[in-house]
Amino acid sequence: MTHVSRIAFIGNSLPRRCGIATFTTHLRQAVGTRFPDIETFIVAMTDPGQDYAYPASVPIEVHQDRLEDYLHAADLLNDGNVDIACLQHEFGIFGGEAGENILALLGRLTMPIVTTLHTVLDQPTPAQRDVFDRLFALSGKLIVMAQKARELLRTVYRVPADKIEVIAHGIPDFPFVGSEKAKAELGFTGRTVILTFGLLSPNKGIEVMIDAMPAIVKSRPDAVYVVLGATHPNLVREQGESYRDSLRVRVQDLGLEDHVVFLDRFVDQDTLLRFISMCDIYATPYLNLAQMTSGTLAYSFGLGKPVVSTPYWHARELLADGRGILVPFGNAEAIGLAIAGLLTDDARREAMAERAYIGSRSMIWQRSAERYLDVFTAVLQDHQLHEAAPAERGRGLRAPHASPEMRLGHFLAMCDDTGLFQHAVHVVPDRSHGYCVDDNARALLLACALNAPGEEPLAGPLIGRFAAFVQHAWNPDTRRFRNFLGFERRWLEDRGSEDSHGRTLWALGECARSDALASRRRWAAALFTQALPSVEGFTSPRAWAFTLLGLNAFCAAGVVDAQALRLRGLLADRLTALLGAVESDDWVWFEEGLAYDNARLSQALIVTGRATRTPAYLEGGLRSLRWLMTIQTAPAGFFRPVGSDSFGDLRQPPKPFDQQALEVAATIAACLAAWQADGDDQWRVEAMRSFDWFLGRNDLGIPLVDRETGSCRDGLHSDRANENRGGESVLSYLLSLAEIRRTARLGIDSATLLPLRARRL
Repeated sequence: MTHVSRIAFIGNSLPRRCGIATFTTHLRQAVGTRFPDIETFIVAMTDPGQDYAYPASVPIEVHQDRLEDYLHAADLLNDGNVDIACLQHEFGIFGGEAGENILALLGRLTMPIVTTLHTVLDQPTPAQRDVFDRLFALSGKLIVMAQKARELLRTVYRVPADKIEVIAHGIPDFPFVGSEKAKAELGFTGRTVILTFGLLSPNKGIEVMIDAMPAIVKSRPDAVYVVLGATHPNLVREQGESYRDSLRVRVQDLGLEDHVVFLDRFVDQDTLLRFISMCDIYATPYLNLAQMTSGTLAYSFGLGKPVVSTPYWHARELLADGRGILVPFGNAEAIGLAIAGLLTDDARREAMAERAYIGSRSMIWQRSAERYLDVFTAVLQDHQLHEAAPAERGRGLRAPHASPEMRLGHFLAMCDDTGLFQHAVHVVPDRSHGYCVDDNARALLLACALNAPGEEPLAGPLIGRFAAFVQHAWNPDTRRFRNFLGFERRWLEDRGSEDSHGRTLWALGECARSDALASRRRWAAALFTQALPSVEGFTSPRAWAFTLLGLNAFCAAGVVDAQALRLRGLLADRLTALLGAVESDDWVWFEEGLAYDNARLSQALIVTGRATRTPAYLEGGLRSLRWLMTIQTAPAGFFRPVGSDSFGDLRQPPKPFDQQALEVAATIAACLAAWQADGDDQWRVEAMRSFDWFLGRNDLGIPLVDRETGSCRDGLHSDRANENRGGESVLSYLLSLAEIRRTARLGIDSATLLPLRARRL
């Protein structure tokens, strides 16, 4: 039997003055009281410029705008034997755009996550939708407090029904009592009391209630409207008390000084319950239809108070079937008539109060705690079932609801009349580091990818520029490609690395197959043929792999070349022999350590095995890629590429940082090659999970790409993203996006898969 013993609630906490703080505090208390053997505590968000005297139940504090606090909190939770993290989500309480900072914390956690959504928007902004999609992917269950929220999750956000639980807002277990005793204690003896409670802000509709008071007073001269609550702290910071002052002026203009009372204070629960007890009618004249949850409405309903409310979503559900009265938004006349009618009909008012009280018994905090624990237990059990197979984790992560558009603005800004710049300072091209053949070869690969149906091809002169760079890089004296070219157009070497030579051959092979111009295809094939023989003497496995990828395209172009066929077999045999010599039960790899562009080694064997119908190549590529995907899966299930800090380590699990786009692009391409080779659709899932790294499903919860410009940050450090956006990163993203978009167009066509698809390990 799965047992939950330690729960971390992540949200706000009293004494911070807000509804989320009150809810989180009361939920923690309810679970701790109902299940005293379970340890509960709060990870509290602190808003800018504030300092709260948190109680002992808040051992971890996160300052809203400090990303390092989120990461530190995640590490503390991981080290603290926490079984469940329960997030209380509201967009406005976390830092970053649309509150994205919280994703850095969640993405780092090793325990399962249950998220309570206090707001579900029917028309989210793109940023809000992106944050929600990533939040959904990280959460084992989503809890909402109204059926309307469940409906929106299903229709707007496409969340599966079995991932949603509806648990009503908790309420205190308070006896059904009359109002006279509380009125005497609070100084309202002899008055008919209408109450509104909550942090004061313009969306509460208080001015509408004030405008309704003359009609109410006409029917009940003893009526008094009590507005209990401090002004919202954010409003005070921005505007001071100007809103409250405007309400007071409105009261004076209507001559209602004896009938409207403002109590400017934030009260504790016991005091609040006394105020609710003394009222005859509770009013919630909110102006926003999309108010998904109202704690004050739930509390008043739970104490058996007749409620008159505007028809926001929570009120519609709670007050249905005669349990309250709904009036139109912003209609002072309607709310005045409704309240006056109730105050002059004791029998109707008392019957409504009794229906509300009886209907609320399932909402008491004790019942909520039991429901929450049922959810926690089920999610923990599911997590433990998958814990033994880390490679399976993350397979339920949903792909983005739509692939991003292909945006080339930043890529084009990184080009001049020589070629593509190597580096950038933020988004500004850095001329001081000049150019390299590696990136211009990748640019040629992108040009070929954009010739596919459904894409907008690059301009011909720009493609010609990349081709000219590659041609200029060829050094016939050394039979090798140079790599680095200074901004003043002087080569910095006679020959580049073996890897840069192999990568250039890859681009030439692809150009020979799929460039739009026949004349440029012939040029690429000729230069490929000239540069290919040098590879035979190379010792770099990555150079072999890049060359094999080029040979795959070159041979598919219909060029009959005995030398190409011979070298294809030679290089594939070398990679296969390397894998056989190094791999063991727990280290299924070609080398004793992991470096960069790792998945290209597997990809090269997969595409070669598929094209030549050689099972040994295909099986070696698939076997090594499966192992690589296992170690590139974070405990929380998202993709975590091999970090550059791992370079040089021998037979060690990879270090998580620094993460680079190059590694992600290689993994995506390899997974899609595997999918086309053996037909297992799980490879497409893995490719999408890897692509999500660009969009923010990563250790820091930070998107690496700007969807509008197509720029891509240069990597992910342990505490921040690298804000520079150079050539390698933008090309890694755009090439990956082109692959994902092409795969979406392909779908699954079993007729195109080779018979080798059945030869799985």
